[in-house]
Amino acid sequence: MNPPDQRMANAFDPTTLASLPEQEQALIRRRQQALGQAYRLFYQQPLHLVRGEGVWLYDAAGQPYLDVYNNVASVGHSHPQVVQAIARQAATLNTHTRYLDEGIVDYAERLLATLAMPGYQAMFTCTGSEANDLALRLAGNFTGGSGLIVSSHAYHGVTSSVAACSPAFGEGVALGPNVRTVAAPDGYRGNPDEVAARFTRDVQAAMADLQRHGIRPAALLVDTLFTSDGVFADPPGFLAGAVDAIHAAGGLFIADEVQAGFARSGSHFWGFQRHGVLPDIVTMGKPMGNGHPLAGLAARADIIDAFGSRVRYFNTFGGNPVSCAAGMAVLEVIEQEGLQHNAHVTGAYLKAGLEALAGKHELIGDVRGAGFFLGVELVNDRQGKQPATAAATRVVNALRERRVLLSATGSAGNILKLRPQLPFAREHADLLLDALDAVLAAL
Repeated sequence: MNPPDQRMANAFDPTTLASLPEQEQALIRRRQQALGQAYRLFYQQPLHLVRGEGVWLYDAAGQPYLDVYNNVASVGHSHPQVVQAIARQAATLNTHTRYLDEGIVDYAERLLATLAMPGYQAMFTCTGSEANDLALRLAGNFTGGSGLIVSSHAYHGVTSSVAACSPAFGEGVALGPNVRTVAAPDGYRGNPDEVAARFTRDVQAAMADLQRHGIRPAALLVDTLFTSDGVFADPPGFLAGAVDAIHAAGGLFIADEVQAGFARSGSHFWGFQRHGVLPDIVTMGKPMGNGHPLAGLAARADIIDAFGSRVRYFNTFGGNPVSCAAGMAVLEVIEQEGLQHNAHVTGAYLKAGLEALAGKHELIGDVRGAGFFLGVELVNDRQGKQPATAAATRVVNALRERRVLLSATGSAGNILKLRPQLPFAREHADLLLDALDAVLAAL
């Protein structure tokens, strides 16, 4: 059994295996034997899930759990329109992109239209990690540089190149010598009026350090809601100065929308749109296929042309007809069901409810985020703002016992991470708020 994980928030501690029911012990042992030591489980008592529908997940005993965490199934677990689109296309044709097919072109055109940035083109992969990996290749080829700037607790994926610029992995994964980190744009522990200026200065300093070491800057790569850093969405527009700075140095701005995109922020379809900036490359994944493995990027045509003139791109499964059918169905559902509007309106309702809880419970130091991506920072004292890491673990697991699922994020693991499916309604928000209120009161 692998030891307790000190880097992953809300990780199951395998040394407590003997405290679990025998059936779960047996399944965990089989899992460890078959899958090895690298995989992790959530919660002090891991969940054995067998079915999902809408905003609900069901365990092996048929008990329902309100899912406030899984943004992969963005339009709801097992959405029938997406399932039918996948099944229909799988029963017709599935092959790679070296044959002519209308599906990939139709989907690319529909997807690019959401960006509202003429002159961009799409490239498809299977995972967000692959998309970010490809984005780094595009940036390096176009700029001739290799220097990367990321936030201090960022997560961008699992391939070698993006793991090396994902500080969230901790000391077990070394950052590349071409990578510089900047502090997250934290308006809670710093002056919120200075977030933009401070972040711009930090990016400029990082670029100067790269250049001092003979490394040409290639890109500023950020998750536009800074979700792994602790969810930092405001004030809108704070990214603009940093984007101008990387452009002035000849580098590119890569907006990682794997978690922030597809209507999640409510007010906009993409996270970068809240800041009024134009990324050179936009990467996307997770919610793109509602659980089907689909990801990709959009980039300026000149960036893709410069790459394509030197290197052919091929991905056996990226952009296959079934994946494109799933992606098209997701876009249709978001539009037909008004899910961006729901994320905006119900997200504001949920945030207001969380702020009301902060008025009752001293443990809540800050509530922040946008739409259906919210962070609730727990602190041991509001004046000192000391991270309440242990309390966050207790809250997450106590909510799991009340059949409400969420997790924690941030370098100290003290920030509750809420990212419900886009159909999440007020009644579901009330269930969450009531459960969280009761858990905090019990602490």
